[in-house]
Amino acid sequence: MIEVTVGDITVLDVDAIVNAANEALRGGGGVDGAIHRAAGPELVRASRALGPIPTGSAVITPGFDLRARYVIHAVGPVWHGGARREAELLDDAYESSFVRAREAGDVRSIAFPAISTGLYGYPKELAASIAMRAMRRHEHEHDRIIACAFDATTAELYRRALE
Repeated sequence: MIEVTVGDITVLDVDAIVNAANEALRGGGGVDGAIHRAAGPELVRASRALGPIPTGSAVITPGFDLRARYVIHAVGPVWHGGARREAELLDDAYESSFVRAREAGDVRSIAFPAISTGLYGYPKELAASIAMRAMRRHEHEHDRIIACAFDATTAELYRRALE
């Protein structure tokens, strides 16, 4: 089941949350900074030890002080107009996140932010379409997949893409 919600991904009661990470895995702004602040300093140490990683890939760490047992750090692309394989790389970031969840072995519920749509500038409507296609491909593997939007406008784009 795929759900769309507006809210704070750091407080969701799920097995894993996905972090819209940067390649260095050092924390940053937006959802990345919020997840690092909520999880505590152990997350910074754990994620730094795994980086850097290339755009389109993902790694997994414990959730530390979060409700979620795991944080999956996915690196989406910076938007450059679409000519630098951005769509493929964004899809790869979602796909890599699902691979990491499967490897963990006990992820029945997973929540995603709108990867690359903040500071990285990916057009939200295009990103929503890619995200929903990826989530649909893996819907049978999970009890719940949540698209957690920061605002109502983004949530509506995700709901439309889900239809």
